[in-house]
Amino acid sequence: MKFTYLLLLFMVFQACVEGKETPSEEAEVSEEIDKAESYTNTDGKIAVYNFEGLEPEFSKSNDTTYIVNFWATWCKPCIKELPYFEEINSKYSEDKVKVMLVSLDDPKKLDSQLLPFVEKHQLNSTVVLLDDPAANTWIPMVSPEWSGSIPATLMIKNGARKFYERSFTYNELETELKTIL
Repeated sequence: MKFTYLLLLFMVFQACVEGKETPSEEAEVSEEIDKAESYTNTDGKIAVYNFEGLEPEFSKSNDTTYIVNFWATWCKPCIKELPYFEEINSKYSEDKVKVMLVSLDDPKKLDSQLLPFVEKHQLNSTVVLLDDPAANTWIPMVSPEWSGSIPATLMIKNGARKFYERSFTYNELETELKTIL
């Protein structure tokens, strides 16, 4: 019995150690992120940004309304509301409304998880992947009100910003959009 307990403890410890990156691996990933303000995956369908590369999208001051939704493929409330963002993107495209879906998925799963998800659900809005591990730095820059949970949405027009840390129904999303149009 004691041996079994020790064996299980060893297996749990080993599993925890295998999941961690070594300091040199972490440094390599950090260097890659720092070097690349933005780059595109091999298919050219999903741009990958660090926050510095993405931030100019949040500070545009023109007559276009930008809806920026932070989501991930593993977030059920996010997936549930994606069709509403797609419908808004389609219905209001002539009203200068642009939807950007900012994925917070693991960058290592871009080709194996995110890209197949986007293709399967036929997302027509602009989809980008935010690859920036310094979340404690960039989350307050999106909104000081944001705890970091998703789904979260930012609406921007002429420098005005409205932030929502919640999921939407279609009617709720459209109602909020009309307040900023």
